Amino acid sequence: MADHYETLGVDRDATDEELKRAYRKMARRYHPDANPDDSDAEARFKEVSAAYEVLSDPERRSLYDRFGTDDPNAARAADPFGGGLGSIFDAFFGSDSPFGGFGSSPRHHGPPPGEDLETHVDLELSDVVFGAEREVSVRTAVRCESCDGSGAEAGTSPVRCSQCGGSGQVRKVRQSMLGQMVTAGACDRCGGLGEMIEQPCGECDGHGRRLERRTYSVQVPVGVDDGTTLRLSGRGAAGPRGGAHGDLYVHTRVRPHPRFHREGSDLVHELHVPFTQAALGARLEYETLDGTEAIAVPRGTETGAVLRLRGRGVPHVRGRGRGDLLIRLVVDVPDDLSDEQEELVRRLAELRGEEVAEPSEGLLGRIRTAFR
Repeated sequence: MADHYETLGVDRDATDEELKRAYRKMARRYHPDANPDDSDAEARFKEVSAAYEVLSDPERRSLYDRFGTDDPNAARAADPFGGGLGSIFDAFFGSDSPFGGFGSSPRHHGPPPGEDLETHVDLELSDVVFGAEREVSVRTAVRCESCDGSGAEAGTSPVRCSQCGGSGQVRKVRQSMLGQMVTAGACDRCGGLGEMIEQPCGECDGHGRRLERRTYSVQVPVGVDDGTTLRLSGRGAAGPRGGAHGDLYVHTRVRPHPRFHREGSDLVHELHVPFTQAALGARLEYETLDGTEAIAVPRGTETGAVLRLRGRGVPHVRGRGRGDLLIRLVVDVPDDLSDEQEELVRRLAELRGEEVAEPSEGLLGRIRTAFR
């Protein structure tokens, strides 16, 4: 069987335009109308037509480049790996396969997806505990309404790239110790899109998108922590020329609370109580995020004691229920006693048999000194 490239007189990496020019030249030369009663010219014309029919179709040309035929059944029989070595390596390496597309069918890259975007949302601790809905505003690329994202002027459409035949890829064949190797790269004429814009849209200049500020609603799940990233699928930038939207990533920033700080799923508060309440005990009204509750300070409480309010903390992100509210008590000892208060404390120490420092030279001290 004659080689199709030799039949048309072109190199194996010939572009679609080069194939078309060669075919037209050969067809005019061997057309039966130009060579009446010439059976050799008629046979040659059929070979030229068959060669161009195969090489002008990207899929059939790919099969022919790899197996010397465009018959899928023959190609599968010649390929012990079924999908070709390229499909095996593509599964592991993706588009970076060392076989550069060997054994794989042409891929239509199409418009690339839009960029992913990032922003942040400020939250209160109550938002973390009970959940919230917040709005974020981002400047992003949106699909052009005038051309519906195609990039082409209204009433027109993109046309298939003549260089890559709409595949978005240009293949090259080279010889190696393993035989013919086919490498593929993005078409430099259409940028891998497979299409060309002949009449660009006047609103977006052929890009299919334009910049706008958009506001999106973010549902804040309960239990999120400071620095948690929320993903809003499809809320990123619109892709050029009708490409898919990227995603929007929202980073949470939880403002410090004046009373509580978080330790895992627990909330912690350092509560100062006077030594009288710590010594005698007390029942206090305590404000939690859920409302006011009564707490009991036991008699004889020391600094470091912890009161636990179960289920008043932060909801568990992975599971049901909430953490606890831990109230760490700090016993405050006054350092600004009045003379009367100091006398009462000294009387208490005397009754308990506890030694204390001599009184300072305050009013009470001076009076005592005068009567000595």
